[in-house]
Amino acid sequence: MTTWTEFAAAAPRISEIFARRHSATGNLCMLATLRSDGFPRISPLEPRLFEGRLWLVGMPGTTKFKDLARDPRFCLHTATADPQVTEGDAKLWGTVHDVRDPALHQRWATALYDETGFDLRGQEFDTFYEADIVGGSSVEVGDGHLDITVWKPGEPERVVRKH
Repeated sequence: MTTWTEFAAAAPRISEIFARRHSATGNLCMLATLRSDGFPRISPLEPRLFEGRLWLVGMPGTTKFKDLARDPRFCLHTATADPQVTEGDAKLWGTVHDVRDPALHQRWATALYDETGFDLRGQEFDTFYEADIVGGSSVEVGDGHLDITVWKPGEPERVVRKH
């Protein structure tokens, strides 16, 4: 399993772009899951970085979380409305597993409240998905070129430059 902390150490360029774009959009990303009929589903999500791990947590009972319960594979894309991608762009993919730890859930809810004012303290969570990151990529636009950075576990980041 690759946690956020491990990913950030192994893929600093991609993780920096992801973290910057994630923050710039108010934590909004687009989550890709697989529907029960096998077709992809794209849904908005506000993933959270907490205690060195990436969490995909949200409103219970939604189809995106039913998808993940059935098939834990996902892709997470930083939201952008800029066709020129001047601030960069990043994608992560992997699998999730449900973490059943009420003390962790409450620490997370307290941190969420402290950061945003959104109060989930004291609530129980149906699912609490931690991301196991198995790959990532980012794009950056330079002077007349596009740099695509790719990472897989056990390998260094690799940059492909397109002119």
